[in-house]
Amino acid sequence: MFIDTHTHLYSTKFAAEQAEMMARARTAGVELALLPAVDRSSHAAMLQLERDYPDQTLAMIGLHPVSVKEDFAEELAVVETYLAERPWVAIGEIGMDLYWDKTYRPQQEIAFLRQCEWALAYDLPICIHARESIDELLELIEGINNPKLRGVFHCFTGNVAQARRAIDRGFYLGIGGVVTFKNGGLEPVLREMPRERILLETDAPYLAPVPKRGKRNETAYLPFVAEKVSELWETSVEEVSRQTSKNAWQLFELDRFVKSSYPWSALAASVN
Repeated sequence: MFIDTHTHLYSTKFAAEQAEMMARARTAGVELALLPAVDRSSHAAMLQLERDYPDQTLAMIGLHPVSVKEDFAEELAVVETYLAERPWVAIGEIGMDLYWDKTYRPQQEIAFLRQCEWALAYDLPICIHARESIDELLELIEGINNPKLRGVFHCFTGNVAQARRAIDRGFYLGIGGVVTFKNGGLEPVLREMPRERILLETDAPYLAPVPKRGKRNETAYLPFVAEKVSELWETSVEEVSRQTSKNAWQLFELDRFVKSSYPWSALAASVN
């Protein structure tokens, strides 16, 4: 059984076949999917999916850096309200994105630091979006200098030195479809970093792994990521599933959400 630690299954790209897509995920062995938030334009869809599939999904709440614009204070206020209303699996996805547009870089930094404060206050992990900004975010985290701040660098595409800095700060590395790309560059990271700090993800509907590259990604494709990781680790896919599920269970403290009726509750016995 697998845990997809980052997937936007509520995306409009899945609207026409949501039930079928969720069934395919379970058939592929993915028993639990963690849903990162983006902004208030999609919170309702994310929460509806979680209500529709309570035995397959758990939601995060946060403000995606690409959604940080002039109204970012209003967006953050919405997140803060949600945080006080119910339990969440994490705060995310948050961070910085300096790939498309650097116009709102100062605001992205403010938003990230504010949400890190909330993560510490609520004792929650954070899910970090770090496109073209790994070093910048590591510097911010090191500046906070609080060992209680923890989380995952989602869709990690950095080098070994950056990976080591993140892990030394108590963070995990989210590994997705990029690891299957010919020039993805993640082989040294997977071979040199401790296996106890690796999580699997799809980031669906984006970044489909080989052999589905170029198509719409979905959670059912997570085993392709696991197969590549097993090759680099020189172990079985079953061991990759066991180790990465255990890692996800520990980081997100999934015992908080277990119900005996949920298929993924069976993972508890294998990871604890």
